[in-house]
Order: sequence, then structure tokens, then C-alpha cells
Amino acid sequence: MKRIQKTALDLLDDLYSLAYWMTGSEELSQELVYSTYFSAHTGTEENVLLKTFRECYVDRFGQNTDFCTVEKPDRIHPQLVGSLMQWAADIKLSVLLSEISGMRHGQISEIVGKPVETVRLWLFWGRKLLSKTNLADMGRLKAS
Repeated sequence: MKRIQKTALDLLDDLYSLAYWMTGSEELSQELVYSTYFSAHTGTEENVLLKTFRECYVDRFGQNTDFCTVEKPDRIHPQLVGSLMQWAADIKLSVLLSEISGMRHGQISEIVGKPVETVRLWLFWGRKLLSKTNLADMGRLKAS
């Protein structure tokens, strides 16, 4: 079954949802969606628009480095930190594209520029991390 390609305008709600999950803020979400559409035009295809969204996110927001705790951060090579930030952002985006937009592994692979097997691995670990994070958050909410 062939999937119907959405137009840039059709993707507005999906992109806003993705942006909100990626940034955690309405204001930052609006900024991210605005910068994505500013870089695109109305005839932009779905995959191209989502690639643009990914680029705008990484350029503007990167990813918090809380997942990588190191005793001496000044000794870390900046390129390594940048790679880890990109990797974390791509895992998060892959899970969200799968869960929110319902995209298939092959489509996500095209957007993040990685092989399908890598995307499958990211989805597996990303979902595991997401479920553990949500369970930990629920435990903190019950305790308070």
C-alpha cells in the first residue's frame, strides 16, 4: 500500500507536535517550526521538510548533554560532544517520527540519513529509554 505524501501545510500540526516533544516548550516549538518553514516553500515534499526540521533543530537547539556526565568536561573534544548531541537528537527524532507521525523505518532512514538497521536499533533503544524515563517521572510524581 502506497503512503500518501503530505504537503508542507498538511505537516504543520505534526511538526508542531514534534517540535514540542523535542524542545518541551511552546515558545521554542513555535520558533523551531517557524525556522523550518522559513527554510522551505509550499511545494516542499514531506521527507525534505522533515530533513529541514531536523537540521533546524540541531543547528538551533542541539541536545542537552545531561545524558553524558563527565568529571572533566574541559577535556572532552568538542567534535565528540557535537557527535553525541547529534546522535541523541536523531534517536529522539526517530522515535517521535515513528510514534507521532507513524512513519516507517525506511522513511525515517531517509530523513536522518542512516541505514534502516541503524534506525531500527535507535527505535528499540529510544523506546526503552523513553519508557524508563516516563516510569521514573511517574514515580517522582507519586512521591510528591
